[in-house]
Amino acid sequence: MTIRSQQGGPQVVPSTTGTRLGGRRAVPLQEKWRSLLSELRKSWVSYLFVGPFFLLFVLFIALPTVAAVVLSFTSFNAIEPPTFVGLFNYQVLFTQDLVFWQYALPNTFLFALIVGPVGYVLSFMLAWLIAQLPDKIRAFYTLAMYAPSMTAGIAMSVVWLILFSGDRIGYLNNFLLSIGYINEPKLWTTSPEYIMKIMIVVSLWASMGVGFLAMLAGIQNVDKLLYEAGRIDGIRSRLQEIWYITIPAMKPQMLFGAVMAVVGTLKAGSISVELTGSNPSPNYAGHLMINHIDDYGFIRYEMGYASAISVVLLIIIYLSSKLCWKLFGSKGE
Repeated sequence: MTIRSQQGGPQVVPSTTGTRLGGRRAVPLQEKWRSLLSELRKSWVSYLFVGPFFLLFVLFIALPTVAAVVLSFTSFNAIEPPTFVGLFNYQVLFTQDLVFWQYALPNTFLFALIVGPVGYVLSFMLAWLIAQLPDKIRAFYTLAMYAPSMTAGIAMSVVWLILFSGDRIGYLNNFLLSIGYINEPKLWTTSPEYIMKIMIVVSLWASMGVGFLAMLAGIQNVDKLLYEAGRIDGIRSRLQEIWYITIPAMKPQMLFGAVMAVVGTLKAGSISVELTGSNPSPNYAGHLMINHIDDYGFIRYEMGYASAISVVLLIIIYLSSKLCWKLFGSKGE
């Protein structure tokens, strides 16, 4: 800012209103910090409650994701310092890794395309049926449906491994032998012919997780007046109520359930190890992308290459989630 002094010469006085860039006032850095501190002081209780989640998010999600992206451009064996190799890991993955293209990627998509949509539809159907029950028994059935997702690991060793045991004592073999359907016990969990089918069945059994609870909450929170208005407008069946009222009224819960189904199926992998007892599974019949990552990361200790696979999986999950947003998201969300 320039003014004229008493002696007639020009005198420069520093401006306190900030610089203007393109006709807009540039806010000084000190002013930004004061505004931020003022906001923190006003809403410190809210930030206090958000703080633990934010800290855990940074430590266990954000930082590992950034570390995986960085390590994907290196050769790292978890002992020696990482060596930068550029796009070499991605070049090997896309041009030379036959196991990835022949087994890991197709098996993952097959598993996700069956377990994801079927589990999603089952979650909605069971949530809707449970919402129709009286309040006194609704909580019991909700817990019964949700419990398998919390105890899947225990159930795997206590129930499913005994059910699919490869000897005559196994429940399935014993039953099929007793009715004369088979003549000798079958090795269900170690047979490439059956392992993927068993993985799908067990995963569907344990698919009523957080997405199921979100859908149940969404159905229960639909305004009952909408159903009355729908009957006045000509809706005559429960199926029409579901299609024209329930699903549009609970789009956020439907979106959340879809995203959780996509993420849950694409990141599955421990189920094949628990069923077969080995990684990779026999003839790679149940080999998913997570198993491929574990194979290179924690068995071969090729952390850089495993990080490259995990980045590709992250991109696939992101694109699938964007598809869910297109299907169930609303404008402005």
